[in-house]
Amino acid sequence: MAEEQTLNDLSDLGGATGAGVAEAEVREPQIDAQGRSYATGRRKNAIARVWIKPGSGKVTVNGRDIEVFFARPVLRMVIKQPFQIAGRVDQYDVICSVTGGGLSGQAGAVRHGISQALTRYEPELRSVLKKEGFLTRDSRVVERKKYGRAKARRSFQFSKR
Repeated sequence: MAEEQTLNDLSDLGGATGAGVAEAEVREPQIDAQGRSYATGRRKNAIARVWIKPGSGKVTVNGRDIEVFFARPVLRMVIKQPFQIAGRVDQYDVICSVTGGGLSGQAGAVRHGISQALTRYEPELRSVLKKEGFLTRDSRVVERKKYGRAKARRSFQFSKR
């Protein structure tokens, strides 16, 4: 018959108390030689490469000002959300290049990139941005068209004759 072990016997296997519990990882700021933090943001088919550095709050997208590139106020609001949540409005300059997708997807990609870059510049902001869901990549993409279908799910019109 096998030996039965009590909880005290099992706790002795771990060695020193708390050795089995991992210490909370302290994140280091990731800042390059120019004093910037870099991150990649993605949304739908859009990919945004984002650099942030301390500044006056100027946002440049593909070499153009944010008001020119994102003409709709809703898209500009989406991009500025991470700064408002973190309480860092007009404290960072943002330079980003965006490719793919439409304007809405690009705005979402820039927001995701800004959030990631903020956590790399100031790791203590991670919990605030994560709670709001800005660090999670929105994985929803357009469903592909299937063979034998008119669109992704729509069937061709049925005809009896």
